[in-house]
Amino acid sequence: MATVIRFLAGTLYLKGLTMKLELVQMAGRDGDVADNLACILRAIAECAPGTDIVMFPEAQITGFLNRDNIAQLAEPIDGPCMQAICAAARARDVGVVVGLIEREGECFYNTLSFITPQGVALSYRKTHLWVGEPGLVLPGDRFSTVLWRGVRIGLLICYDIEFPESACALATLGAELILIADGNMEPYAHVHHTAVAARAQENQVFAAMVNRVGEGSGEVFAGGSTVVDPFGQRLFEAGSQACRHVVELDMTRIAPARALYDYRAEKRLHLRGSFSEQPDGRRELLIP
Repeated sequence: MATVIRFLAGTLYLKGLTMKLELVQMAGRDGDVADNLACILRAIAECAPGTDIVMFPEAQITGFLNRDNIAQLAEPIDGPCMQAICAAARARDVGVVVGLIEREGECFYNTLSFITPQGVALSYRKTHLWVGEPGLVLPGDRFSTVLWRGVRIGLLICYDIEFPESACALATLGAELILIADGNMEPYAHVHHTAVAARAQENQVFAAMVNRVGEGSGEVFAGGSTVVDPFGQRLFEAGSQACRHVVELDMTRIAPARALYDYRAEKRLHLRGSFSEQPDGRRELLIP
């Protein structure tokens, strides 16, 4: 039976706590796993000193797959590509946000993982499938957060951010930083420009989105990777070309954003779902 989950109190704001993100806005090659993986590993190896998290666009490992190649190219979370990225994260002592089309048995998902030097800390399966995905991949059934380097982190993928409930679910699970992998194309760049800022402001959290650039199978990806603070103020926005940008987040900005009013504490309509907390610190909210 579904239960009503309210704001989880007890988030700790540490004086001087910062999180350094490196946004890698890049092109990808749909179905060319070897080339995509090589580009990812090179980007991790070249990340700026002191970087906490390196972020990549949606499904960057495999690219977007289709009915002709998904069974051949989709990989499990513990597959060779993820193992190689885990090794790279360990070598650079950095977190990595990277996604792929995941295979579990005969089922496929659009999945985003948060990898730390210790391995895969969190995996999230896209819950809101965009045009063309239903029938190809299945939707995920839960939202999750994990605590890492003093910050509680949640993941979303592309179309998810157009639904306020997605970010709200992560905020309910205590998220302070929402990391979004995007594959948004023209002419819809303005949609995610607005949505990322709205999700950050209405949940009083940091939100960082990395989008793909270049051409795909008949579409042009929009770029526009961005970072927004808990007040809804934009800290950075990329153009439409490949680039890398480092943003250092002052996590102490969350507390003043909630000093006068705290949306999570004061809201009257709450999400319904089954809550659980795992021994490793992950919090999950299962969709009813």
